[in-house]
Amino acid sequence: VQLVESGGDLAQPGGSLRLSCAASGFTFTNYAMSWARQAPGKGLEWVSGISTGGTSTFYADSVKGRFTISRDNAKNTLYLLLNSLQPEDTALYYCGRQSFGSNWGQFDYRGQGTQVTVSS
Repeated sequence: VQLVESGGDLAQPGGSLRLSCAASGFTFTNYAMSWARQAPGKGLEWVSGISTGGTSTFYADSVKGRFTISRDNAKNTLYLLLNSLQPEDTALYYCGRQSFGSNWGQFDYRGQGTQVTVSS
């Protein structure tokens, strides 16, 4: 199993970024997927999750209405669109494969992360 995130960058407050997660080594369509983040000095925070077919999406209150999760099962890729970025969104963002039947944020595999920094 391999999960490789990309798209992190320095963004200004109010700006946007799109993160990608390329998945390989497993049948992508069989698994729900999630994004989580870890800010400096803080624990891992689940951000958003998506069902296997992409028809159901879920968000933490802190990002609801600003972030959008999606997936392209033909490309084995997970996405997270980050809009209206705020300095408190600064974190290392991970994509993770949800364990079967688990709560959102309980991963059996996750990537190495991509850094998002929001600053003027």
